Amino acid sequence: MAKQLAFYIDSSACVGCKACSVACKDKNNLPVGVTWRRVYQYGGGSWSSHPTRSDLKVPDRIFAYSMSIACNHCEKPACVEVCPTGAMGKGAGGVVKVDQSRCIGCRYCEWACPYGAPQFDEKAGKMTKCDFCEDLVVKGENPVCVDACVMRAIKFGELEELRAQYGTVDAIEPLPSSGITKPSLVITPHRHAQVSGKGTGRILNPEVM
Repeated sequence: MAKQLAFYIDSSACVGCKACSVACKDKNNLPVGVTWRRVYQYGGGSWSSHPTRSDLKVPDRIFAYSMSIACNHCEKPACVEVCPTGAMGKGAGGVVKVDQSRCIGCRYCEWACPYGAPQFDEKAGKMTKCDFCEDLVVKGENPVCVDACVMRAIKFGELEELRAQYGTVDAIEPLPSSGITKPSLVITPHRHAQVSGKGTGRILNPEVM
């Protein structure tokens, strides 16, 4: 198994189709309200004076881009740190998993994770989250989100290899600062991408949060 598995997201290529999210939900048979991979649409802009009409304003510097996100199997996972039963832990390949036999559904991990990765299954009374499609990866196959992406904007591999190939960017708006949990994530930013914590836009589809 790899040293630390990671996702690579090419935000410059993502068109926000959400095929990755749908494939994840289908493969894992997730209930309504539980979505392990989400696609944020982030955008903004401002208004400027009309060049000839002082009583009018016109849109200016309008931008928007999409960012697909799931669990980042962080180096310092907040979910693991706050779990009172030890149900959250890093396993083979650095994958953060939930031990369902130990989970008591307290939701501390959900509140601690800045990415919204752990999600509560109301019927089961347990926490659930992306497990990197570990069952597929051990067979040499890709996580379903990777194969579902029509733009091939999602890849996976060892973190250091992805960084060597694509760079070290691991946070853009609307994601939090990477210093919080040190995510196993590599991003090619969209040309309009803004620095985390310094954005001038907003999430345009808050229902995915």
